[in-house]
Amino acid sequence: MIDRKQKFDRILKEFGKEAEEFQARAQRVADLIGKPLKTEIGSTPYEVVYEEDRIRLKHYKAKGDRRIKTPVLVVYALINRETMLDLQPGRSVVQSFLNAGIDLYMIDWGYPTRKDRFLTIEDHVCGYMDNVVEFIRRRSGSDQVNLMGICMGGTFSVMYSSLFPEKIKNLITTVAPTNFDTDKGLLHLWVRDLNVDRLLDGFGNVPGDMMNFGFLLLNPARLIVDKYVGFLDNADKKEFLENFFRMEKWIFDSPDVPGETFREFIKYCYQQNLLIQNKLELGGRRVDLKRIIMPVLNIYGRFDHLVPPEAAGGLLDHLGSKDKEDVCMDTGHIGIFVSGKTQKEFVPKIVGFLEQRDAASKAPVRKREGTGAKKARPRPARENGMSGGENP
Repeated sequence: MIDRKQKFDRILKEFGKEAEEFQARAQRVADLIGKPLKTEIGSTPYEVVYEEDRIRLKHYKAKGDRRIKTPVLVVYALINRETMLDLQPGRSVVQSFLNAGIDLYMIDWGYPTRKDRFLTIEDHVCGYMDNVVEFIRRRSGSDQVNLMGICMGGTFSVMYSSLFPEKIKNLITTVAPTNFDTDKGLLHLWVRDLNVDRLLDGFGNVPGDMMNFGFLLLNPARLIVDKYVGFLDNADKKEFLENFFRMEKWIFDSPDVPGETFREFIKYCYQQNLLIQNKLELGGRRVDLKRIIMPVLNIYGRFDHLVPPEAAGGLLDHLGSKDKEDVCMDTGHIGIFVSGKTQKEFVPKIVGFLEQRDAASKAPVRKREGTGAKKARPRPARENGMSGGENP
């Protein structure tokens, strides 16, 4: 039998071994952190070809031959930044699109200030988005664009495609909420009884930092505890550190959300679910989903805690299109864009969808009318700067 002294000596030996390993690992971490790390995000070269108020339109040129002739416009959410699609080398949706021969445009919504607090959903969809689409049509010579909307930007893209179907060749929605009448997902339960008027009376615009804190509270065990435990477990690996800091940069680069747009999105969508019922009106026009007759690809995540399948997966039943497809991927809200597994499925699915339909019917080509960066024609000013603050 092993006596107590032998047991104690073995424990001390194991403890000493672990201490040595910890010290060596701590030194590797210190060496890594003490050296420059590549943590840039949004590093793929682009040209700003259009500016209006706070927004910019980025143009990324396809690499090699353009396999898809019709340009693609990506509309990200007003929450967080479009740089999610170009977060890290090797897992960049932007780079993958360019490698596939896509002529890519992407809206940068910028950083709203107090003067933007009265901008509405209509201003974004019928104003900024339509001005951008018109610019791309003139610049590219194509009468139509392929529209890809992400999260809240996907909801906006559904609205736009209903109001301006003649301008959209194909519609792609990604993790986009369209049916808000669900108890799945804590976010839907929280905002159902949110007093958004009182919130905006105090803040004007909704602070990005407050939105971030709310998102963290939706799943604190995974988004706070597990994340930093994982950081400690992998902090001696350079590639992990660089990607971790890239993600942290993106998470905390959170613009404020224009107050009136936020008010309308909460009331009209989350609380009244007007969009899927064809009861939403923008600029005096009803958003009728049956007017969406172009091909539609709807992609969402099975484990998305922000936009669960119940909020994103029922869209196609309400559209007028006969060419439509649902794709549910085994991933979450952000993983669909950055995880290695879904990258192998996500971009190829979109590219294949567009290639097949681009070849099936070529978009009419119009005379080009200039290609330089330019300001849009001014949008008509509202009489008092406010619209849509009350329930319809």
